[in-house]
Amino acid sequence: MKIRPFQPFTGTPGIPKPTEPVQPHVVTVQDGVPVRYPDCDGVGVRIVHPSNPKAQTNTMGIVMFFLPPHASLPVGSHWTEETYCILKGHGVMTLAGKPTEVGPGTFVHLPPWCEHGVENTGNEGMEILLCTVPPNP
Repeated sequence: MKIRPFQPFTGTPGIPKPTEPVQPHVVTVQDGVPVRYPDCDGVGVRIVHPSNPKAQTNTMGIVMFFLPPHASLPVGSHWTEETYCILKGHGVMTLAGKPTEVGPGTFVHLPPWCEHGVENTGNEGMEILLCTVPPNP
């Protein structure tokens, strides 16, 4: 595959550039806000999210999701766009009714209303980075 040259943003920005430097939020998982999902033994930690005062945003949600061995997040869907990035562990994601094996380095982009769920089929915990746009409540 040929590597494409990077194309910077062009045109009128959706947000005007401030006159003062903008400061980043540098946070860790420990700085996040833990959440439990219905009917799931896994735990999510909202790292970049409107609910986290240490890294507030209104435009995206970044969550670290920890799923123990042999646990699952039930199949469902929502109107937000989402990407799963499997960082650790192996499992099966149900994607639009079809089982798909996933492991470290797998990225799964979910358009709005795409049915999805994940089951940890391994003997180690799964760590999954979730990005949701816009963020869930």
